[in-house]
Amino acid sequence: MPQRIALFGGSFNPPGLHHRVIAQRLAREFDEVRIIPCGPRPDKPVTGSIPAVYRAALADLTFGDMPGVTVDLFDLEQSTFTRNHALQKRYEPEGEVWHVVGGDLVAGGSAGRSLIQRTWENGAELWQNAHFAVLTRPGYVMDKADLPPNAITFEIEEHGSSTLIRDHLSRGQSVGGLLAPRAQAYIERYGLYRAPNPGTWAHQSLSDQTYSIQADTHNAKAQSWLEQIGPGTDDKPGFITVLGGDGAMLRCIRERWRERLPFFGINAGHLGFLMNAPEQALGCPFPPSDVILRQMPMLYLEAIDREGRVQTAYGFNDAWLERSTSQSSWLQIIVNGVERIPKLVSDGALVATAAGSTAYARSMGASPLLADTPAWLLVGSNVMEPAHWRSALLSIDSFVEIHSLDPDHRPVEAFVDGHSMGEVVTFRARLSRAASAELAFCASHDMADKIAAIQFHHPSQI
Repeated sequence: MPQRIALFGGSFNPPGLHHRVIAQRLAREFDEVRIIPCGPRPDKPVTGSIPAVYRAALADLTFGDMPGVTVDLFDLEQSTFTRNHALQKRYEPEGEVWHVVGGDLVAGGSAGRSLIQRTWENGAELWQNAHFAVLTRPGYVMDKADLPPNAITFEIEEHGSSTLIRDHLSRGQSVGGLLAPRAQAYIERYGLYRAPNPGTWAHQSLSDQTYSIQADTHNAKAQSWLEQIGPGTDDKPGFITVLGGDGAMLRCIRERWRERLPFFGINAGHLGFLMNAPEQALGCPFPPSDVILRQMPMLYLEAIDREGRVQTAYGFNDAWLERSTSQSSWLQIIVNGVERIPKLVSDGALVATAAGSTAYARSMGASPLLADTPAWLLVGSNVMEPAHWRSALLSIDSFVEIHSLDPDHRPVEAFVDGHSMGEVVTFRARLSRAASAELAFCASHDMADKIAAIQFHHPSQI
């Protein structure tokens, strides 16, 4: 028997405990449940009431720990609304697809007047051929003749609505019992649904939180601190402690960002822009009681090779192209669909987030960005042409496309946070709409202080 996959789509703006109860009920009946938060919808403008990156985090925080349940973020990442007939084609190679719908969508089906038949794209065809899991509430009377040919019904007793949650939040009323605890804490931390512009940082205490530890196995100092701090706990940790340098932090973020836990780094490396100084982090009771949490954006990247194959990746610090032979690279730079540099003759080009602006971007001559700067960077490496061009500041909604003008004689290789993606002919980058990472810094020496010290040439304060 093919596995049965339930597609549970919706705005989830925000996802509530009632959504979680539905997912649990579906997980008992199906082999896999896919949660699909949608992108912008023309019929629901409120879907864009908060940036997609926060909605993605809330979906992971609500459903991410549930066995048999997977959150798919492709619509949020691509800012799209995938219709059910397209979802059918997307998932049917994996198994038997079941569309989860409310009972109101099938009412009138016996007369061909259900919302599915009248308003969905390819709705009549789906009605006849697709499988539907129909959700009903206690007391809701459904005419069985209205059901699609391939349907099963589930009675859901849990009440709740995202509209009610948003209304409570906007009025400053309690939402206790309406949200998953971690999702509620995240909403409170960044003031979601209470102000037009959510926050990007917040004061927090980690002293009452459990934690897991990820220590650099090749760093003797990190290993000695591991013995000092103890192993932590992997049973529902409240944050992740990273022992090592910036490289260890980047590896941990790459592997674990979907857990949506804050990362608290303790520097056992060199400069450690993403880490806390050991004399501060270890010089007081651990975990620390006064930290600043910063929600930091990540990069979304696409790399296309000579055969047209597309690789996608996320990066936290930076991504770049560099020449893979002794020949300089010839690159065409396009920003927001406009050709900005017809021919960049250089060793390569790099894009960096504000967090990554202190790394290779800085060594290439770009000024580091403050942690709260709503921008990112495009930087040239050893630029020969055009003369005097060094870097450009990009708005948060910009997208960059870089083409190799002579891949046969001047091939270039792509890297993301130091990891190779191989030789490519086209490279696309933008800030992610779904991926982000929370970093925790001791309040006495936050990331903003570190970057300010760089800008004013006080390395002793880094």
